[in-house]
Amino acid sequence: MPETSPSPVGSRVRTTRHGAARFEDWLHDVRERFARRRGHVPTVVPYTGYGSTEWVRILCRVLLSKPPKPARRGATTRRRRTREQGIRGWRSFTSVPVGDVPVVIEVGGQRIEVLADRGGVVDTKVPVTLDPGWHVATLRAEGSEPVEAPVHVIDPAATFGIISDVDDTVMVTALPRPLVAAWNTFVLDEHARIPTPGMAVLFDRLVRAHPGAPVIYLSTGAWNVAPALTRFLSRNLFPAGPLLLTDWGPTHDRWFRSGRAHKQENLRRLAEEFPAMRWLLIGDDGQHDEDLYARFAEEHPDRVAAVAIRRLSTGEAVLAGGRTKQEEHPGAVPWVSAGDGSTLADRLAEEGIMGGRPAGGAAAADA
Repeated sequence: MPETSPSPVGSRVRTTRHGAARFEDWLHDVRERFARRRGHVPTVVPYTGYGSTEWVRILCRVLLSKPPKPARRGATTRRRRTREQGIRGWRSFTSVPVGDVPVVIEVGGQRIEVLADRGGVVDTKVPVTLDPGWHVATLRAEGSEPVEAPVHVIDPAATFGIISDVDDTVMVTALPRPLVAAWNTFVLDEHARIPTPGMAVLFDRLVRAHPGAPVIYLSTGAWNVAPALTRFLSRNLFPAGPLLLTDWGPTHDRWFRSGRAHKQENLRRLAEEFPAMRWLLIGDDGQHDEDLYARFAEEHPDRVAAVAIRRLSTGEAVLAGGRTKQEEHPGAVPWVSAGDGSTLADRLAEEGIMGGRPAGGAAAADA
């Protein structure tokens, strides 16, 4: 998540920046000048957005990349689709972000211009009236080709949603945390990434039991890996949904962004944006998911349908830096844990999350 939502063009607010952020900005400027001299052009990398029938949250990033080679007849569509999916692999980390650049967003007949943040990220709300379901937003920056970003407009009648972590929750990482991103980005092809056993089954059962339920993947991973993660989720039959990731590096007031704060802020934001929604929170016990979910359930017990925690194996827990020691959980919220997705699905069914009797919490109390 960027430091602040991008501002409309002409209304940028200046803030005092941390020394590390100023150095990063200087480095980006040097690399941008060098890349432009080599003929690189702006490329908008679109991410999946979400929203209500009255607004949508648009997410994308602007990077400099080599211009597309002239396509043979019949190959234009395939080349455009590849560019819209994003810049692949290690190039997503070595490509130069373009900050403070105007990005034009067109969706549902509305047109708005916003400024990308200093890392090239756009994360902004667009007021627009749309029907529930999937829509497309068209995005372009000066000198870039237009690209399309899918947007899920959540049905106002939906009262159940899913928020899930990614690493070690839906995808087996089995690496020391400091090496996870480097391995997944620079070494491991997305075809070789391994889904967590039974997790696709869990998600399939959930969306079948709750038609129209939104699925949001909330992770501390960098925006650079979003296209690869999206392809991984699709290839392994996980339901489509927005990825809420973060931008690595220094911020205006600290050396590094806080992954924990990123998750907290987005959980609270989703609670505010969809006050009638009760969320199933899915994570693992190798990071801070248990503590974060417990705190969120204490603050918003009426917004949590249940918590499902995937227990890491002994080897995975060692590589992840140990397990969390969350022993007490909010009594009003059903809390289940297991080592695989299929068992989690069975335990959630026992709590009424898969249909049948109402789940615990406020709904059960009202019943």
